[in-house]
Amino acid sequence: MVSRSCGYNCKNRWLKLRFAELCQRLITSHNLEFLCQNSTLILTKLLRANTISEKFYKYCKTTMGLFDFFTGDIAIDLGTANTLIIHKDKVVVDEPSIIAIDRKNSKVIAIGKQAMQMHEKTHREIETIRPLKDGVIADFTAAEQMIRGLIKMINSGSRFFTPSYRMVICIPSGITEVEKRAVKDSAEHCGAREVYMIHEPIAAAIGIGINIDEPVGSMIVDIGGGTTEIAVIALSGIVCEQSIKTAGDVFTQDILNYMRRQHNLLIGERSAERIKMEVGSAMAELDEPPADYEVRGRDLMTGIPKTIKVSYSEIAFCLDKSISKVEDGVLKTLEMSPPELSADIYNNGIYLTGGGALLKGLDQRLALKTKLPIHIADDPLRAVVRGTGIALKNLEAYKPVLMS
Repeated sequence: MVSRSCGYNCKNRWLKLRFAELCQRLITSHNLEFLCQNSTLILTKLLRANTISEKFYKYCKTTMGLFDFFTGDIAIDLGTANTLIIHKDKVVVDEPSIIAIDRKNSKVIAIGKQAMQMHEKTHREIETIRPLKDGVIADFTAAEQMIRGLIKMINSGSRFFTPSYRMVICIPSGITEVEKRAVKDSAEHCGAREVYMIHEPIAAAIGIGINIDEPVGSMIVDIGGGTTEIAVIALSGIVCEQSIKTAGDVFTQDILNYMRRQHNLLIGERSAERIKMEVGSAMAELDEPPADYEVRGRDLMTGIPKTIKVSYSEIAFCLDKSISKVEDGVLKTLEMSPPELSADIYNNGIYLTGGGALLKGLDQRLALKTKLPIHIADDPLRAVVRGTGIALKNLEAYKPVLMS
């Protein structure tokens, strides 16, 4: 039982530590679920019994963030390009999926935005690593370090111990059992007591407000960094799908190669990414064309830095082949759809999510190709993590679409 003296001197660091130790012992004795559900009741009863003072009761709620100890549920969109985390119904982490390590001792120097600022600018003793490739974990150790670091960003304040999390993580629909196991192992090594996984197209559908339980077909095209997930969803399941490895990272590489080939200009991955965001287009002619974008790089002929301007129509030309692969994936999925679901898709159209949905003119191009209405999600970059968060909040309701 908590000593009565704890209530009279809550500013004493030693007493705070003793109280934290008590909480830790309760957790390690397998009473975490009980504490999660009854933490307020426990403190209230201790207060009424004069076991703790009102001052200490308030301190637990405000200064120590006691209840945060027991609300450790998080939803993670573990993406090739970016990782997003939802905690308490809010997106609390939105960072690039990259870490920087010291080659001498393998110590993590930076994670997320800080590591991205170092990317392609490091010396021989520092290495930047992107742990995910094509939507799956390519470097297990780096992925674990990255996930652990990003989770720490949630609880950046002073804590006496780290919460034990229950996690829901979204994964590509075309993932193998080995790749799925790698995701689960990484989460467990980062302190998760329960790990659930959900396919990205289903999470995206939930995130944009589609009722996946209904016997109505909905087609989702989620263009992420590593994969494009195309799926027809009905009755809480994926009826038919295509998972292709042509997505945002391939678009970025196309731009990088085009600048080298067409303009003899060597640019980095970050510069190619900025070009994609500023003037990236799927159509050579747009109703509201963006202004030409100034690109800086190294001239391959002279070795001297130089600047050129590129137009959206040039980028549309260099992305044409890759976007055609996305179109082919959409058409193949439509061909596989049962007739009744095809009728639903004809009525409801196709929903675009993911960062690739922001490519200018992509909705128009797909509409011309499929003769179907195309809808871009309100916040396509966060549609998947929002859906993952909703599934986390309503675990029982979404158990049919969750994997453990």
